[in-house]
Amino acid sequence: MNDNGYTDLGLARAEGRALWMSTLAFTVCFAIWTIFSIIGIKIKQELGLSETEFGLLIGTPILTGSLSRIFLGIWTDRFGGRLVFTLTMLATSVATILLAFAETYPQMIAAALGVGFAGGSFAVGVAYVSRFYPQQRQGTALGIFGVGNVGAAVTKFAAPFVLIAWGWQAVALLWAAVLVVMAAVFYVTTEDDPVTAERRKTGAAAKPFLLELSALRDMRVWRFALYYFFVFGAFVALALWLPRYLIGVYGFDIATAGMVGALYSIPASIFRAYGGVLSDRIGARTVMYWSLGVSAVATLILSLPPTSYVMRGINGDISSHLEIGVGAFIVVALVLGFFMSLGKAAVFKHIASYYPNSVGAVGGLVGMIGGLGGFVLPIAFGALNDLTGLWSSCFMLLFAIVAGSLLWMDVSIRRMGRSGSGLSPHVVAAE
Repeated sequence: MNDNGYTDLGLARAEGRALWMSTLAFTVCFAIWTIFSIIGIKIKQELGLSETEFGLLIGTPILTGSLSRIFLGIWTDRFGGRLVFTLTMLATSVATILLAFAETYPQMIAAALGVGFAGGSFAVGVAYVSRFYPQQRQGTALGIFGVGNVGAAVTKFAAPFVLIAWGWQAVALLWAAVLVVMAAVFYVTTEDDPVTAERRKTGAAAKPFLLELSALRDMRVWRFALYYFFVFGAFVALALWLPRYLIGVYGFDIATAGMVGALYSIPASIFRAYGGVLSDRIGARTVMYWSLGVSAVATLILSLPPTSYVMRGINGDISSHLEIGVGAFIVVALVLGFFMSLGKAAVFKHIASYYPNSVGAVGGLVGMIGGLGGFVLPIAFGALNDLTGLWSSCFMLLFAIVAGSLLWMDVSIRRMGRSGSGLSPHVVAAE
């Protein structure tokens, strides 16, 4: 029996339940967090919303989910993930039920703020799961937990059929019911993490609140946050925006657009586990280089607008047209989603390595910034559509963000190499 009261076998079983139940719970939460990607299209039609108003509607839950991550992460460090995760799911279910009865745009925005707490569950799960695993296995464990992002695909695949059959209100009520059941199952089947169990056993006080935030003074935290703004924030933004994009550009119906959007969300989610394994094996820095580099190429390709031009030839003018077909679009989007998923895992491998005692606070901040990307970017996408009239303007913006992230990363790493800054062995391994 170890110091926390677990036998080795008991700890192995507890960590397994914590990981898999947290992943399942996060999947359900993420399905609700992105619910407006489908029902928002119907609401837009019913209320006659502009592109910018639509962007605000689908981005509002992302705002709450982002801002809540930092204090939910700190509460998890202080009170334990089992309790905080359960209460977060229950609070979200109440807001989702209220959404089903909203009739006006302000009422829907208000309900969407509450729905957003589903996204804050990520910070809770990261802090909770990481406490069960040793340093050398945290990348893999957190990568598996992050697979819960596939909840976006669940919503895109299933919600259109429920919406068509019974209306968007039925989607909200059904998703809320599933979340209530998930909260109960999670609480019954999991245990307190070893740190929380030991604290309750000994009566030790939690770390002071200001000390929880001390790591946030490190500029490296903000660099990681920018990476996550792209690999996660842009993933969420595209998960919300793609159905609308596919309907507008390629003329898909809502069910087909939802299924194609799910094809993007699935690799952008399930391969996060593989990103965690790669980060443990070859280093998070290498994985980040690949993630940002390939994403820059993909977003550059997708940013090219349909173009017709005339060339003066020897025997007269030659007309030509350049446009990305739907097949090419889907392939490039899948590649983009795959490398984003690797990057999401690599960011949190960095955090677990550099800040093992502040995963909740640092992970909460980084998750908050990343989630804010999911809020700001859909609004920016809608505004760019209104301003430029170009559908591909959203990918132009994403290219600028990922190119800037890649440049900052490369400059920082080269500067670290020249300074020869000392790093602890576990950090060197992560790099």
